Amino acid sequence: MQLNRLHEIVTALDALLGREVRLWRSQGETFELVAGSPETSEKSPPNGPGRGETPGSFEPVPGAPGYFFECGTNQIDTSALGALIGKILAVEGDTLRVAEELRARYEEIDLLYTISDILGRTIRLEEAADEIVREVSSVVGARRSSIFVHDEGDSMLRPVAGLGLDIGEFEAIPIDDSSSVAAQVFRENTAISGMASDLERTDPAFNRHAYRGRSFLSAPITYPDPNGRSRPVGVINLTDRLGPDTFSSGDRKLVAAIAHQIGAAIENARLVELDRQRQRVRRDLELAHDLQLRLLPSPRLIGPPERVAARCSPGEVVGGDFYQFVPLPESQIGVMLGDVSTHGLPAALIMALVLSAAGIHAAASKSPEQALQRLLVSVRSELTTTEMFLSLFYGVVDEPRGLLRYANAGHPHAFLLRSGEAPTRLHATVPPLGLADADEITGSQIELHPDGNILLVFSDGLCDARDDRERPFTEERVVSLVTSQFDTPADQIIERIFNEVASFSASAVDDQTMLILRT
Repeated sequence: MQLNRLHEIVTALDALLGREVRLWRSQGETFELVAGSPETSEKSPPNGPGRGETPGSFEPVPGAPGYFFECGTNQIDTSALGALIGKILAVEGDTLRVAEELRARYEEIDLLYTISDILGRTIRLEEAADEIVREVSSVVGARRSSIFVHDEGDSMLRPVAGLGLDIGEFEAIPIDDSSSVAAQVFRENTAISGMASDLERTDPAFNRHAYRGRSFLSAPITYPDPNGRSRPVGVINLTDRLGPDTFSSGDRKLVAAIAHQIGAAIENARLVELDRQRQRVRRDLELAHDLQLRLLPSPRLIGPPERVAARCSPGEVVGGDFYQFVPLPESQIGVMLGDVSTHGLPAALIMALVLSAAGIHAAASKSPEQALQRLLVSVRSELTTTEMFLSLFYGVVDEPRGLLRYANAGHPHAFLLRSGEAPTRLHATVPPLGLADADEITGSQIELHPDGNILLVFSDGLCDARDDRERPFTEERVVSLVTSQFDTPADQIIERIFNEVASFSASAVDDQTMLILRT
């Protein structure tokens, strides 16, 4: 009750009636003057219990237990005066209760704005969680509080902030833990409150910290999914209520509203982190793409672009296709093109391994078949472990002797185009590497035409490219286009083939590689 306001009212009554009016409140066996002119020597009203009678009255205030009014004369209707004072006290009491409720609502609204400001200033929830639990605990009146966030990777509730306790003591809680109140709140997506002593179950990892006091309130932190349903993403816990040791329905509503805000922050933080991870992966893959292409040798090491050219275009950021040029003694040239059985990063790793080993073995071997035998020995364990295989063509062009010697490990698209003749397919001499033993690898040879030849090797990403009606570009079309440009520089032939395939197919779904060596 506002004493200043009561004093003003009683003083006004005093002046209106022309009588001394005072208001008293009982304090056990004594009385306290709460309004009216004080007497210098009296601590209790002269007409109070155990006091001598003096002129005037001392009456209880109707409807206001513990309050008494005193009037300095008996010549007045004390019942009417008491009723008036009782109504005044009732109105003042209602006014104070409304003011207190408005103050509480203001604190709650201010808290929601504060939480919004905290979350708006930060991206990572961990940066805001400590401030959030302090603000919430202050308004709700809890000595201890904590926030747990759902880790989707291992289905655990992990602590991110705590007030009034050491967050380092917390352990992650499995969401299927039947003994954990926090896990139950998360699973059922429903708040639980009450007295800790009423809990029939105890959670040795969680209750030891979060429910150290008598009362508790545990509410799900939620976020709406695309269907509009509320999806739990964490739990907020409050305990040790200041004042009355129970959390009210108003407390539950306020915490639920705050939990929705925190849920939005958690989801935003998760999406931001996912985006960051995607960006990191994208940057890493772009770097891997550049590095992979740089591993491939320049055709200029063998000859001018009119004579030799090659291009590799991964279907994804990185791929499993590769080519290799190997300068050999006696004016011989080794050319190699391979295609790992899968796509993407796993194929790219095998490709890098094979590419580095292939150059070494090709340079040190006496024949194409020996080079492939040694290469298979080097990479067999990796192919077996990853359950991959590798189609690979390796040919040695021996112009002084007019021969092409080669070993073909299951690569279907290898041809020798000779001047004035139909294309000759360079058939496989052994299954793909990884599907055959080293001693099964054999080689073959074919004579070169003295008037000119084109060694053409490409991967199935070119001939298998499909248009919007799922029709393939076809091997025949690739070979026909190259044959029709027999006298065109090698680099220009490849440029046209890739342009034709790009126009034919909207997007590449497989690695596309081509190698041309003119003799």
